[in-house]
Amino acid sequence: MYRKRFTGMNCTIARALDEVGEWWSLLIIRECTQGTTRFDEFQRELGIARNVLAARLERLIEAGIIERFPLQDRANTDGYRLTQKGEELYPVLIALKQWGDDWLAPDGKAPLELVDEKTGDPIERISVHGKDGTPLSFRDLRFRPGPGATSTTARVIENRNQRILGQDKDRDA
Repeated sequence: MYRKRFTGMNCTIARALDEVGEWWSLLIIRECTQGTTRFDEFQRELGIARNVLAARLERLIEAGIIERFPLQDRANTDGYRLTQKGEELYPVLIALKQWGDDWLAPDGKAPLELVDEKTGDPIERISVHGKDGTPLSFRDLRFRPGPGATSTTARVIENRNQRILGQDKDRDA
């Protein structure tokens, strides 16, 4: 089955989805954050077919999200772990977990709670804040062209700001 690629889009969300948007990929990344390192452990924990797991691991390695490393307890066998690029996906997983806890947890009861190792306090919710700490929604944010913007990007930004923020707020500061 052919899967559309987003590498030609001038959108970093689309490009990120190209690398990690397939559900097995995010679950493999989740497993890495839970200490899973060996192929057989990934397969057992996820219930994923060997060929699918091998393909997803290779794709994540090619993307620089996971790396192989030699396992000390098993000669000629590699393990898998997150690179810095992979570790920086952790807030994405936490945001998905929090959203799932809010909207999909059976009987509204989250299966696990994340707490700070040092204090035992629950972590704060992932959210978007202004510099002053005020929570912001997408309705509170103005888009403006970044250094990689194209003329198409500028049109998308203008259209989005007009639709979401309204005509009276459509002047860029």
